[in-house]
Amino acid sequence: ASGGIPAFYRGGLPLLVGGGLMRSAQFGVYGSTLEMIQSAQGGPTSRKYFGFLDPQVIMAGFAGGLGRGVVEGPFEMIKVRRQVQTSWSFREVLKGSGVTLFRNAFLFSSFVVYMDISKQVIEDLSPFWRGGICANMAWMTIWPLDVVKSRAQSGKFEGVGMVQLLKDAAKDGHLWRGVGPGLTRSFIANGSSMVVYTKVETILNESWSNR
Repeated sequence: ASGGIPAFYRGGLPLLVGGGLMRSAQFGVYGSTLEMIQSAQGGPTSRKYFGFLDPQVIMAGFAGGLGRGVVEGPFEMIKVRRQVQTSWSFREVLKGSGVTLFRNAFLFSSFVVYMDISKQVIEDLSPFWRGGICANMAWMTIWPLDVVKSRAQSGKFEGVGMVQLLKDAAKDGHLWRGVGPGLTRSFIANGSSMVVYTKVETILNESWSNR
């Protein structure tokens, strides 16, 4: 792409502005939903599918992903349009929101499931490695959906539904396009985010316990 080094940061401003809101939404909705489910069911469940899949975590993960999707949709649309250099207007900011919600529901539920499993398998893994590894596994689980979402928001596939976009991407051999750079970014960003999240959570818990 033309533009030199600055072109690598094209579309970065929407994520910079909305990043904190998205993550706050996903973890906030996830935590509240998990607490509500456990309260309704009398506490954490001992029943796990295949011996390791917690249904409460899965349901709360879907809710957290939907919460993030509501916030993220407009920011993602603007980011994609800036990256592919197509025009957009504020009337179009909700374009692709349905696909974004669908993608995020599976993305975040996959992430919290992998986090839960990793804690069962390796207790002393650092927050950075746990966050980075689990995030990349979640992205690998749903990457074709991200390709579909980006196509839906690009403005270059007007009137084409999600299923057809998925079929076309598969036919063109593009289902995993961009996965290398995407996973590199994901590992660093989510590993770092988990370090900060864990630190802040510890400080807040200690603050509340001292009251």
